Parts: sequence; C-alpha cells; structure tokens
Amino acid sequence: MLETNRSVPPIAYLECSRCHARVPAETPQTVCPKCPEPPAGSLFVRYDLAHLHGKRPSEVVAKETSRPWVGMWRYRAVLPAVEPVTLGEGWTPMLRSRRYSRAFVKEEGANPTGTFKARGLALAVTMARHYGLHKLAVPSAGNAAGALAAYAAAAGIEAHIFMPVDVPFANYVEAIAYGANVVLVDGLISDCARLVQEKKEKEGWFDVSSLKEPFRVEGKKTMGYELVEQLGWEYPHAVFYPTGGGVGLIGMWKAFDELEELGWVSPGERPKMIAVQAAGCAPIARAFDEGAPVSQMWQNGETFAAGLRVPKPYGDRLILDIVRASGGLALAVSDEEILASILDWARNEGIFLSPEGASTTAAYGKLLASGYLKPSDRVVLFNTGAGLKYTDMTAEAMDLKRPMPAKKAA
Repeated sequence: MLETNRSVPPIAYLECSRCHARVPAETPQTVCPKCPEPPAGSLFVRYDLAHLHGKRPSEVVAKETSRPWVGMWRYRAVLPAVEPVTLGEGWTPMLRSRRYSRAFVKEEGANPTGTFKARGLALAVTMARHYGLHKLAVPSAGNAAGALAAYAAAAGIEAHIFMPVDVPFANYVEAIAYGANVVLVDGLISDCARLVQEKKEKEGWFDVSSLKEPFRVEGKKTMGYELVEQLGWEYPHAVFYPTGGGVGLIGMWKAFDELEELGWVSPGERPKMIAVQAAGCAPIARAFDEGAPVSQMWQNGETFAAGLRVPKPYGDRLILDIVRASGGLALAVSDEEILASILDWARNEGIFLSPEGASTTAAYGKLLASGYLKPSDRVVLFNTGAGLKYTDMTAEAMDLKRPMPAKKAA
C-alpha cells in the first residue's frame, strides 16, 4: 500500500506549456485540449508545494533504505502520490572524469533497460495503472520501446511498439522478450508516430509518446534533482544533453523551477543547457543557428546515434526556449566525432558511452577548444544509455567484424 506521508502532495492541476490553460488530472490526458491552434501544447504537472517551503531536503527526500522509495522515487515529495511501478530506476552514478577534473558523466546506462528512458516510462506506466489503462502505444527510436515493454510487463499492461527497422538489435530483442507487440517500420520515428496516431483510436491504445502525455517529463525531471543533489545542492556551470526528443532537457528545466521554489538549490545562475545533436539529423541545432522559434522537419535523417534521429521533436519550441533562456546553445557533431569520442572515453576513462552520450563528450571537447568553456567550469555530461546496447551499431561504425577462429591443424 502507498505510504501515507503528508509531504507527498496530490496533483493540483495540469498546465499547458503553451497557452497556460489548466486541465484537471483526475482522468488521463494527452496534450492540451484548449489550445486555440495546433500544435497543442504539452501538459505539465503542477503541485501545491507551499507546505514544503522552509523544509530542508533532508526533511523531505527519502533515504535510500526507505523502500519502495528508492532511486528516483526518493523525490516522491515532488511526484504524483501513487504506488510506483518500479524496477529500481534512478539515482544513477555521477562519475568524475579522470582527465577533466571539473567534468562529470551522469551514467544513465545504470538504469533498468540500460537507458534514461526507464525514468519517464516508469512514471507514465505508473500513472497508466493508476488510471486503469490497459493498452499503451509508443513510437520509438529504440530505447523507449524497451523501457515501455519492461514497465508494461511489470504492471500487467499491453505494450504496442512501433520503431524503425534499423534500430539497435538490442532494442528489438528486449521488446520481444518482455512480450510487447512490436511493429518494425521502414522509416524514421516520425513515420512510427504517424502509425500510432492512425491506429490508436480504433485499437483502444493510449499514446505515451514523448510530450504527448504529462508524466514522462515528471520521470525525466528527477535527473535534474539528482544532479543538483549529487553536486551538493548546487548548479553546475553547464549541462550537456543529447537531444532527440528533448524530454530530459525539458524535465530538468522544470526541476530547476521547483528546486528554486522550494529553496533547495544554492543561489546562482542556472546551468547553460547545451543541446547536442548529430550532424546527420540536427533540426534543433539548425533552428538555433537561424534564430528560429521552432524547427523544420529534417529530411532523410541519418546517424548511428539512433536516439538522435528525430527529424522534428514535438517539443522543439520548448527546447529552443530553454536553451536560449539558459544562455546555452545547440550544436551538432558528426558521426566521426561521436565514434572518436566513444573510443577515447573507453580507452582513457573506462566508460563505454552510447553514441548519444558520446555526442556530449565530443561537444564538450569542441567547446573547450573554442574557449566557450574553461577547464575550471563544472559541467555534467549525460550518457543516456549503456554502450553495450549499441554493440552492433558501434561495431559497424568501427568496421569491426567478429574474427573467424583459426582452422585446426590437420
């Protein structure tokens, strides 16, 4: 049963990120039903946090021994007051670089299913069970598929997954192993999203796509709480985030809003948010360079960093607003730079980055070289997934094939 704790607030309402309309949270919601024109805004969960004002984090944040409130659920005071569907997600390591004393890798590969997607889908599935939903659907570049499949299996809910046919093989294997209904699509995540949209009403699916329901952001925002707590309740100078759909970047910015409202973070400027994309699919970086408020569809996106192959994020306006408000920037790195950074950090740091994570380390090197950042600036680099989930993609990028055994002598 759910632990009774008056420090756990109920949801006050859902607020549209675009028109700021308020929507009740008693029934499942997708995007804002009141926006005057498309695209409808994403809904953010709002709580009444007044009763937490003046309390120190140590009075509110759960200890790691307080099961089931471990991992990201230690922040239950700023999450929905429901019984979690959990596999132990969150509270991932913050690894200090051996070569750059002020750089830290937030190792999200330590999550269940090996990626940061576990956070958002844990919360989305938790709320789906709370609302009595029975069928969930998602378009995915790969890792969200595995996470939805795992948490849906844990909750006893059907999972319907659409992902590109050329996703890392591990994503396909895990989704099938968890018992999900999987459709491989000859196209990109945008094509998968179109199929979910076309079929969901007839099939009775609830769409848990990025930013098309309120709770994946809530799970991802715990990354913001964690990185601040792990740095002594202080902001870093910059946060590097591999940006496909950008939900984690949006979630962390929401966390910073709440942390400041609660008085839990030391005074000072928020971190510069650095949105990193792959050069072969960089709609956010291009829009940032052009000074545009939203991105344009990127045609024929191509990169071995599968999670970055998102031709037009649904939350592009939010991402660009956050990057600019933070004084940060959006930039793209090439697949060659990503591969070089994977090998560099593996051989010199003992960390096997995902291609998405290596985009941030490559970008960090570029911004140090350009003088945008100084070696004394404290930065957090997000490795959003375990490199071992990408062995087929990384091996192909390395032109590496399994060696054939030597023939036995006659």
